[in-house]
Amino acid sequence: MKIAVFLPNWIGDAVMATPALRALRDEFSNAEITAIQKPYVAEVLNGLDLVDHSLDWVSEKSLKTQLQFLRQLRQERFDLAVLFPNSFRSACLSFLAGIPRRVGIQRDGRGWLLTDVLSAKDRSTPYPAMDEYLRIVAHLIGEESSDLQANSGLSRKMELAVTEADRQRWESFWNKQSAEFKRHPLICLNPGGAFGAAKHWPVAHFAELAQRLAGELQKSVLVVCGPAEKEEAIQIVEQANHPLVTSLADEPLHLGLTKAAIQQAELLVTTDSGPRHFAAPFDVPVVTLFGPTHIMWSETFYDRGQHLQLAMDCGPCQQRVCPLGHHRCMKDLSAARVFDAVVSLLGQQQSKVA
Repeated sequence: MKIAVFLPNWIGDAVMATPALRALRDEFSNAEITAIQKPYVAEVLNGLDLVDHSLDWVSEKSLKTQLQFLRQLRQERFDLAVLFPNSFRSACLSFLAGIPRRVGIQRDGRGWLLTDVLSAKDRSTPYPAMDEYLRIVAHLIGEESSDLQANSGLSRKMELAVTEADRQRWESFWNKQSAEFKRHPLICLNPGGAFGAAKHWPVAHFAELAQRLAGELQKSVLVVCGPAEKEEAIQIVEQANHPLVTSLADEPLHLGLTKAAIQQAELLVTTDSGPRHFAAPFDVPVVTLFGPTHIMWSETFYDRGQHLQLAMDCGPCQQRVCPLGHHRCMKDLSAARVFDAVVSLLGQQQSKVA
């Protein structure tokens, strides 16, 4: 049996889909599973055994390129398509590729393109994306339940791996650091987010937090970043102005390097962006800063995580840019409050070890 799994289009969502992928892998242990993914999501599953192959989902919109990709899908002769994205495009591609069974949720007017149509939930009430991915696989394995949490056959445990190449990237960075930096426990900071400016916590707040973590707690602080956050990371380090605060900005940026860094951390402080979800699979405590997004959409039920979000009359608004122009949901979330959350979470972890 050949299964095509259309992965979510965001890095964090791809991590949240790993419990569903594990359930699929366990149920169809003899199947050949291929991930259909956007190129920037490719590194998420590296090192795991959840899929056998992967195909990059071409973003270029030229007719020639799209037809070539469709031809490639048809040549694979898949038996089953599992659609995690709710897009019309993913359903259309699986339909035109001639995949005989196509399973997904009824959204975007695509129900007629699917063979197995799962009813869409009312989006006026937020619900976890993770559970939606699990619901699709539950349908396939005959364990459908209105309450997935009560379904003992499905786990919400997310998975990630660090490859040997990732470890070498980390060692290359680590070997450049001072003896003093290496001597202290590591805390990672993850700024930015692909969703939009509304998710960003101010650089000055990150810098103040980094300075306090290094100065008061004697932690080494590493600002992780992708290409979009490189300048932000540089500014955080410059404003913190402390020898125990540095960033990955001068390294060849790679998702695997970020995974390796977070795996080594004592704790992660992050905006609600993709790398936030790297903490739980590696059992790293995490403080997540929420602004315009509702916590429940990306809830993962991780017991070593703490969410911070201010109660605002205008939110959470789910907008990429603050529609009122003040961005208070993030600006008013002080570095002092985040620092206190870090101290509290570290204390909880130490008491558990004791």
